[in-house]
Amino acid sequence: MKRHLLFLAPVFFVLSVVNIKADDPLPSWNDSRVKQEIIAFVTKVTDPNSPDFVSQPERIATFDNDGCLWSEKPVYFQLLFAIDRVKTLAVDHPEWKTQEPFASVMKDDLKAVAASGEKGLMQLIAATHAGMTIEQFSTTVGDWLESTKHPTTGKRFNEMVYQPMLELLEYLRDNGFKTFIVSGGGIEFMRPWAENTYGIPPEQVVGSSLKMKYEVRDGVPVLVKLPEVDLIDDKVGKPVGIQSHIGRRPIFAAGNSDGDFQMLEWTTSGQGPRFGLVVHHTDAQREWAYDRDSAVGKLDRALDAAPERGWHVIDMKNDWAKIYP
Repeated sequence: MKRHLLFLAPVFFVLSVVNIKADDPLPSWNDSRVKQEIIAFVTKVTDPNSPDFVSQPERIATFDNDGCLWSEKPVYFQLLFAIDRVKTLAVDHPEWKTQEPFASVMKDDLKAVAASGEKGLMQLIAATHAGMTIEQFSTTVGDWLESTKHPTTGKRFNEMVYQPMLELLEYLRDNGFKTFIVSGGGIEFMRPWAENTYGIPPEQVVGSSLKMKYEVRDGVPVLVKLPEVDLIDDKVGKPVGIQSHIGRRPIFAAGNSDGDFQMLEWTTSGQGPRFGLVVHHTDAQREWAYDRDSAVGKLDRALDAAPERGWHVIDMKNDWAKIYP
């Protein structure tokens, strides 16, 4: 009898885990109002008997990446990748010693690099990403994520994802939602690792992009990145990116900054039940606390608009029992 009980122990364990997940689909969230509102929304849009029922093809959920699904301090992680690429390629570009924002990169002056803004970032991305085939770029990104660690936490960058948001993504998918990343970050920068990290496949990643061209190199057809911007998927660019790549207006959108304002506005102004979610970084102990005055992930307009527009604001310090996996 004892041997039979030992044999069945793993089965009981698995069943208990399943029951726990069924009872609480968001275990890393404290039992806060936002958590209850998320569950109530998902329940009503997936109940065929509810007046707010939404058919499965219309259950589209979009998520910003930087500061919403993973951390973004001291600067956007793709900028750190571009900085490393500048230093690698600098031997072939002596003009970068006096040309901004490259000169600041060579001096490790992150404040000056960040101050160059969107224009400076796109200059760095165009200079360091262009000329590579999609396969070469994907390999370079993967190698960088494996070999590079965050300057203050010592973690790999794809380990600095938010456990509560991983649970939310899974919860939505378990209830028939299709989850998308809609980020100002580079689309080809995110695609190599998004599926393993978030469960979001490459075709469900929307991001800023450079133009590409098709050519044949040594008898092999390739797609090559050009030093020309195709789409900046930030602010007013996000609804455009959503329509271009997805073709349906989301019913659920999550972001963390004013760069997500238009995506939240576009999502929640549609007909029927809608859900807008704003991640407010309030936890200086376990992550970072910042909002209105931050150069990275500034949250000002969207924070003020949230109450009047019915957007739900996550207080990271109080709403999340855990930050990273």
